Amino acid sequence: MPFNIFSKPPKPEPAEMTGLIKISGCDNPKRCGDVIFVHGLGGDARGTWHPQELRNDDNFWLTWLGQERPDLGIWSFGYKGVSQFIKQQLLTNLAIVEQSTPKAKKNNSSVIFENPDGQVPLNSPFYIERPEVEIKCYEFILQPGALIRIKAPQKMGKTSLMSRILDHSKQKGYRTVSLNLWSQESLTDLGSFLQGFCAILSEELGQEEQIDKYWKKLLPNQVNCTNYLKEYLLKNIDTPLVLGLDDIDKIFPYPEIAQGFFALLRAWHENGKNEVIWQKLRLVIAHSQEVYVSLNVNQSPFNVGLSVEIGEFNATQIKELVERHQLNWSDTQIGELRGMIDGHPYLLRTALYQIATGNLTLEQLLKVAPTDEGLFRGFLHPYLSLLEEDKLLKAAIQKVINSEIPVKLDSVQTFKLRSLGLIEFKGNEVQCLCNLYRLYFRERLSE
Repeated sequence: MPFNIFSKPPKPEPAEMTGLIKISGCDNPKRCGDVIFVHGLGGDARGTWHPQELRNDDNFWLTWLGQERPDLGIWSFGYKGVSQFIKQQLLTNLAIVEQSTPKAKKNNSSVIFENPDGQVPLNSPFYIERPEVEIKCYEFILQPGALIRIKAPQKMGKTSLMSRILDHSKQKGYRTVSLNLWSQESLTDLGSFLQGFCAILSEELGQEEQIDKYWKKLLPNQVNCTNYLKEYLLKNIDTPLVLGLDDIDKIFPYPEIAQGFFALLRAWHENGKNEVIWQKLRLVIAHSQEVYVSLNVNQSPFNVGLSVEIGEFNATQIKELVERHQLNWSDTQIGELRGMIDGHPYLLRTALYQIATGNLTLEQLLKVAPTDEGLFRGFLHPYLSLLEEDKLLKAAIQKVINSEIPVKLDSVQTFKLRSLGLIEFKGNEVQCLCNLYRLYFRERLSE
């Protein structure tokens, strides 16, 4: 969360300007630790940490830190005397802090609760494994010329899984590169896109970019790109190269680039069946949407290799995630949370993070979850805007949320809604993924 110097943060509790002063989160019984700020000689417990050295303004560095890290107790230590006084006061007050800081529930070790946005870090205790998926991917990527396709709705864990496949490969001594080339400036035409692809790949591999040498004007761009990889990049590395391409469906709206690039991926994969040098290249591609680009069945990378689909967490995984957040919940409480957001990984991590850090209770979350006051407003609003802009998609989701039983939809709308993660399959029919979506969209798409 970016610091906001214009909004007024919560006012710290009033206290004397000497000794240990509470700033933010100090009374949170679930905080994971404490940070104490000590000013220099002649300084002030509050003014030292203010941009204008004001002593009576609540909008200063320490309250901003409290907004950024609500799971910490933020304190300031003030003093007016010499170092001996400082030493005595610190020893006294640190003993108080040590007594009031909550101890971890397991193995006497603290847990730092992570902001749930983005990829789950590799060393995170909050990554919930899907063993049947990870083990299969870890084994498959070791095969010469391997290609793995990860498909899942948005915010289900594609990037987190891909990063772990690449990390596993790195531990085996392979070179790994993760690319996301789908910015507007790189999607102008196929030639520019492929040259950009080669340039960035060169940089990631620590190789000097030599596009001018290998790009022949009389040869097609796809041939030039293939030669660049084969004759230059792959030839100059001694180990397999695992190339991760995330959010690859971002290029679906650009038919020329999509058809040309996807045909290359398929060709490189096929080359590995006959040429040793191409066996070095291992591909991991991830996408949310169904492949609606018109592709020759023999030029598509989406019907070869290992297909992996990931979705919502099951009951066991949800319970495990709750426990890792050090929440001693009953099955009833877990069921209440699941009843609102089902097993959606991102929504679960967001909810549990806020509850575990003491920012709100389960009851408070459930009460306002499907409203604009709720925790998920920022997550839900982009979906609402997208549905409002697409009349067919809006009509499809209205049919789903207004029915208490699974319904059948047009195949195109079905796959679009599933790509967004708003529905789940029940045989050949679909239903709303969770009550959060049903309640939120039913209220706002009633017209």
